[in-house]
Amino acid sequence: MTLTTEQHLLIETRVTNEGPSVVVAYLFWFFLGIFSAHRFYLGRPGTAILQILSYFILIGFLWLLIDAFLIPGMVRSKQQDIRQRLAYQLSAQSGLIPA
Repeated sequence: MTLTTEQHLLIETRVTNEGPSVVVAYLFWFFLGIFSAHRFYLGRPGTAILQILSYFILIGFLWLLIDAFLIPGMVRSKQQDIRQRLAYQLSAQSGLIPA
């Protein structure tokens, strides 16, 4: 799948507009971390629920601290998912791949 420079710019613009923000993720982590809001925000509801449940056995608090280091990678992963979705959609619209 080969995209033009214009299509790459469109994708990056949409990722910036639609993708998650590291700053917002950290704000959720800091203020609503006990509710795993940062994981819900980053599209990880399964691990968010596991994290909430694990608070009852005190492991969740350690997990919450570890997330402080994992947030940038989770944001990049979510942004990459958006890039791939948009590239596929643009390719389908351009006729590069069958819809």
